[in-house]
Amino acid sequence: MIPIIELVLLIAVGLPDARVTFDHNTNSTANREFKFKHIASPIKHDAAANAKLTLIDGDLDQGGAELSALTDGRLPGDEDEPGANVFFRAGSSGGRFRMDFTTPIEIVQVNTYSWHPNTRGPQLYKLYAADGSDPKFNPDPKRGVDPASCGWKLIALVSTLSGTDEEGGQYAASVTDASGSLGKHRYLLFDCYITELYDNWGNTFYSEIDVISRR
Repeated sequence: MIPIIELVLLIAVGLPDARVTFDHNTNSTANREFKFKHIASPIKHDAAANAKLTLIDGDLDQGGAELSALTDGRLPGDEDEPGANVFFRAGSSGGRFRMDFTTPIEIVQVNTYSWHPNTRGPQLYKLYAADGSDPKFNPDPKRGVDPASCGWKLIALVSTLSGTDEEGGQYAASVTDASGSLGKHRYLLFDCYITELYDNWGNTFYSEIDVISRR
């Protein structure tokens, strides 16, 4: 787990040129279509739809969905629907999973969506990417291994935490780059962290991931 102080330092010093934006529907405005003011709703036929997802580290909660639910285009119909979301085991500090497109593609945008009425709504993760060509490339870096040391590039630190008591609802986070491209990559690595330390219920309910590629 990344200590809170380290997270603050990461935000302060900044990361690469990627831009992270997020949108939030409160519990009272959340909707089944995941419609937001500034970020598009999830789509079915994006680059992630045919990607292979692999759990690298951590344990998925048995009450939740399989990793494939993140890219199937199906959305939860309710604010607290564990079986329609992917989340790590209660009491754990999150985990890592890999997305494989089988061949390098030029990625324009990565969008992640979540929904929960409480502390499992916000998102907190690091996004890495790789084309797999580095001689030191390790496709399965466990927690404790810095992916940047084994062929991965850190793209962004994504945090939708507001620091207020109203953390529940729907969240959409979007990672883009001012150049119009995040690069040409075969793999994405999502390193997910808990959103709070007060109890065992800090692992985000991730509903869907969209990857937009340049055609």
